[in-house]
Amino acid sequence: MANDFTWGVATSAYQVEGGRFKDGKVNSIWDTFSDTGRLPESGDVACDHYHRYLEDIALMSDLGVDAYRMSIAWTRVVDNSGQANPAGLAFYDGVIDALIAAGITPWVTLYHWDLPQGLEDAGGWPDRSTVDAFASYSNIVSNHFGNRVKHWITINEPWVAAMLGYREGVFAPGRTSMADALAASHHLLLAHGRAVATIRANVPDAQVGIALDCRPSQPASANQADAEANRHFDGFRNRWFFDPVFGLGYPQDMLDAYASAEYLSSLHPDWLKDGDLETIATTIDFLGLNYYTSLVIGAGSEEAEEGAVRPGPNPPAGYTEMGWAIKPDAFRQYLGHLNATYSPRSIVITENGASFGDAPGPDGQVRDLRRQQYLESHLAAVDHAIGEGVPVDGYFLWSFLDNLEWTSGFAQRFGIVHVDHTTQARTPKGSFHWYRRRIGRRSRSIDRQVPD
Repeated sequence: MANDFTWGVATSAYQVEGGRFKDGKVNSIWDTFSDTGRLPESGDVACDHYHRYLEDIALMSDLGVDAYRMSIAWTRVVDNSGQANPAGLAFYDGVIDALIAAGITPWVTLYHWDLPQGLEDAGGWPDRSTVDAFASYSNIVSNHFGNRVKHWITINEPWVAAMLGYREGVFAPGRTSMADALAASHHLLLAHGRAVATIRANVPDAQVGIALDCRPSQPASANQADAEANRHFDGFRNRWFFDPVFGLGYPQDMLDAYASAEYLSSLHPDWLKDGDLETIATTIDFLGLNYYTSLVIGAGSEEAEEGAVRPGPNPPAGYTEMGWAIKPDAFRQYLGHLNATYSPRSIVITENGASFGDAPGPDGQVRDLRRQQYLESHLAAVDHAIGEGVPVDGYFLWSFLDNLEWTSGFAQRFGIVHVDHTTQARTPKGSFHWYRRRIGRRSRSIDRQVPD
């Protein structure tokens, strides 16, 4: 890691802000999901970052990060008619100005899953009109903040938004149609491409990317059936999104598989219009990569989700409390794979972290050694990838705060700052202090050189 490597932390609006009824904010699909009893806790208050952002930014300053990856709530800055909401924009003016005053660079994500409920009622992401609405929203936000924000992420994890929201129904908005999920995935990627052009028109010196999550995988055995299942899983989980963003179009094997399963026949006949793939492949300045774990795939699990969450404070060795296997070497290998396959200009790790439920001890300290070990091993993987020639230029730790972990509520804690969700008291964990020391070592990190 070179001295110009960006060190940061990340959160998202719904998971930390609260302030649901402030600034004329309208309902998102997650507000509705919560109101209908689909979440163990709501985001109405969350971490109350809406009222406590100055306290949180002071902690970031103490941490020594270069940058903060935040998301803007679409529903706070645009009203139900699609017009700008000045009060909502003013809230983010305050956050962004405070970050800059603290010497912390804002990295803004436009969409971290909080679709306005009104747009979902009109068809949601499976409907092409949502792409136009997102383009309008992107224009409002980049035009307003572009004089201060130069780093933009268009869409966060389109696989999750499409597949968990429209296929599995376990995330908002809770639909269960593969055809809807495929349409949503296409429109999310198309919205990304449209937003890149919009941001660059408003902010000529912007750096723009997308945050794609990945699940590297390997076959369960040397059997052909397992190898074929693994190939299909990679197409379903990874290549369907990475390939078109980098100009390769949708993978032909997946188009054939989805057509054979009659998913594509359920879509609008012209779901893929002339020019769509070119728009999706608009050149990006960096690829944002979210990595947490990797999987082993056997026949019959070609489109299976991760295993069930492993409950309790003592997960089996080698797993986080989300039930995710800890595999830093798979991280290193996948970074090499991305570089060899797509040749991105730059890769920024936009999310990486682990859930462990360590609580304050009698002395008030949170000794989360397992998280520190996870972070250390994964940053070592990044170091090794850089040494192998992969252009990784930044790392954003997920997450800064113990936030609302979607359908897991407050039970899963990813933060390096412990949050008491009754009092909202913040307590920096051992990992906070570990990360501060790690950032301070930047001058002693390896150089960006390919080994002889």
